[in-house]
Amino acid sequence: MASDDLKRDISCSICLSIYTDPVTLTCGHSFCRVCITTAWDNQREYCCPECRQRFRRQPELNRNLRLCNIAEHFLIAHPEQEKTGISCTYCLSSSIPATKTCLHCEASLCDNHLRVHSQSPDHVLTKPTTSFEKRKCKFHKKILEYYCTDDAVCICALCILEGGHRVHQVHSLQEASEPKKEKMRQTLDTLTSKKKKTDRKLLNLLELRRNMQEQGIDIRERATTLIKEIKEQLEAVEKQVLGEISRQEELVSDLIRKLEDQTLELSSRMDHIEELCNMADPYTVLQAQDSLYCEAEGGDNEPHSVGGLDVSLISDTLQAGLVDIVSSLNKLLHESKVSAMLQIAETSSDIFQDVYMASDVLLDVNTAATNVAISADLKALSWLEVNQSWPETPERFHDCQVLSVGCFSSGRHYWEVEVSRSGNSVVGMAYLSINRKGRQSLIGCNNKSWGLRRWWNQCLAVHDCKTIRLDHKPSSQRLRIYLDYEAGQLSFYEMGNPIKHLHTFTTTFTEPLYVACGIGRKTWVRL
Repeated sequence: MASDDLKRDISCSICLSIYTDPVTLTCGHSFCRVCITTAWDNQREYCCPECRQRFRRQPELNRNLRLCNIAEHFLIAHPEQEKTGISCTYCLSSSIPATKTCLHCEASLCDNHLRVHSQSPDHVLTKPTTSFEKRKCKFHKKILEYYCTDDAVCICALCILEGGHRVHQVHSLQEASEPKKEKMRQTLDTLTSKKKKTDRKLLNLLELRRNMQEQGIDIRERATTLIKEIKEQLEAVEKQVLGEISRQEELVSDLIRKLEDQTLELSSRMDHIEELCNMADPYTVLQAQDSLYCEAEGGDNEPHSVGGLDVSLISDTLQAGLVDIVSSLNKLLHESKVSAMLQIAETSSDIFQDVYMASDVLLDVNTAATNVAISADLKALSWLEVNQSWPETPERFHDCQVLSVGCFSSGRHYWEVEVSRSGNSVVGMAYLSINRKGRQSLIGCNNKSWGLRRWWNQCLAVHDCKTIRLDHKPSSQRLRIYLDYEAGQLSFYEMGNPIKHLHTFTTTFTEPLYVACGIGRKTWVRL
């Protein structure tokens, strides 16, 4: 039977029972840990009981986890195998499983032989085992019945009477094992509590994975459909643009064919007229049709000429198609995003809370310094050599800085800025109560503002007059700023390839925050 074959494979060759705490030697053979250590205790050299390979020193006994798991699963599936692992020593006619082992007699007993066995205290009964030597004193060959707490070793009765343990604190094995059992129970309680927490986490993760898989099916279908529609629309735009180019090319080809036909016709008329001009017979010349030469002197019947491809028309066709695609895509993305967020919010509010909203930021002209030019759309600032005749007000900066019109006092937001490739510029956030004059008014030179300074080929994080030199050389002019007001985090990213996280300020915001920008000579910043 298959179970018998498996039992042979997972049985120790020393005790002939299913492995208990199996270990594997370097030669590849496995034994019960107790069996191999007991066998080596009775030998003068270390060798494998099966292949007889010798070792200079005692090999390290590595537990064979796979073999241990197989043995445990086999015993669970075949509990009767565990009972018949050790047979009764006195049942010679048949293999009867032993229920107890007498360490004094060094024999295993079944229930019948156990009833007639001696009840003397010298006959110590334990669970069925074949490792007798391990339970006896090495010096007196007596059963280990006591425990010396001074030396932390199990001893026999003669060790107390004749050995060096006469003045030591000695307890019975049962009494000495109770404190250790109590520690084990405490450890077991701790591990049980930890396992319950781990089980709960595992169940939550399994539920989360199931929800993610269910959502993933729908989102994959939506994404596939969306991408397919985009491809179809792009193919339609491509077809339109290429069709327009082909139409214009065909128009030129038609003009070429007409001009070739006209050339042939003109050549024929020229030959005929030349022939008439060379005739000596005046009658034939006078009888020639006037249209042969009058039309040549008259209007121009040449086909309308063209000046190459109409790039403007092609560009308009392409742009119109792309605008339609973008409009359709924005609508689809908005609907899909809202729907997906609503579904995710039902199962994971944490994911929904991690959404950052894009914010439209405008610059406040009333806070801009007089040598700062603000664009008409209130999106860009640049350096001016000549100061503007703006009125000096309490909210206007004296240095080249400006704040935004709106502020942020809650939520998660992000926006992008573009800075000049060279020069000195700074972008970040500030409280409205920031000073407007002197060094204390500069972004990052006070405890009311946080900024990222781009100074030629360096990036600096500045706040409260402290400067952190970032280990990064600018590679892109585009930056993205993330604000999580409740978490007190202001993060800066460089939108290159790949996107690079530059720095994150962590604090507790106490006032509404305004977008703050500053520039140096011949530099600019655009939101």
